[in-house]
Amino acid sequence: MEKIPVYFMPGLAASTSIFERIELPEDQFEIHLLEWLIPEKKESLTDYAQRLAEQIKHENPVLVGVSFGGILVQEMAKIMTVRKLLIISSVKTCLEFPRRMKVAKTTKAYKLLPTGLVQNIESLAKYAFGNTVTQRLKLYERYLSVRDKTYLDWAIETIILWDRIDVDPNVIHIHGDADEIFPIKYIKDAIVVKGGTHIMILNKFKWLNENLPKIILNE
Repeated sequence: MEKIPVYFMPGLAASTSIFERIELPEDQFEIHLLEWLIPEKKESLTDYAQRLAEQIKHENPVLVGVSFGGILVQEMAKIMTVRKLLIISSVKTCLEFPRRMKVAKTTKAYKLLPTGLVQNIESLAKYAFGNTVTQRLKLYERYLSVRDKTYLDWAIETIILWDRIDVDPNVIHIHGDADEIFPIKYIKDAIVVKGGTHIMILNKFKWLNENLPKIILNE
């Protein structure tokens, strides 16, 4: 039996090590990890998605994106045929953004973010994972490997300005009911994981390992 290729895309500034606890049955699936690229000057999300899609070496893959990676795989799915499209701890449209992100868009407050201070891992962790991680910062520090200012400026602006309002009907959305970056009250039509925070890829891996195969294979 030919194995199903499953490509995982991490969240904002995160490295592929966030998927280290994810295990899928090896006789059925083949895991591939996608890495962030440094964006080109004023690169559009569409162009960036196109460049990233070039790293995919299989036809009809499964794409799984976490957080900002979830936004990205939805953009990739516009330009390629995918077998399944899964997003975890993410949003399907900008209408699912919390109020503070909508305010940031109108006021352009995101332009004031001190992304040059990326050595300040604490601020970056709050952005990427939510406030709850700061007590266990050392544990999470190694998961945030992309600290390039060009990338961070681009990524934060790209997320805030994402203007998709039509839901891709093929998206399967998995979301925690304790997600502090994208609160569940703004999210529609998701498979809800009880107690799942924005970093449930790390601490709800047992649920994911048990359920992802069924979700992918459920034609």
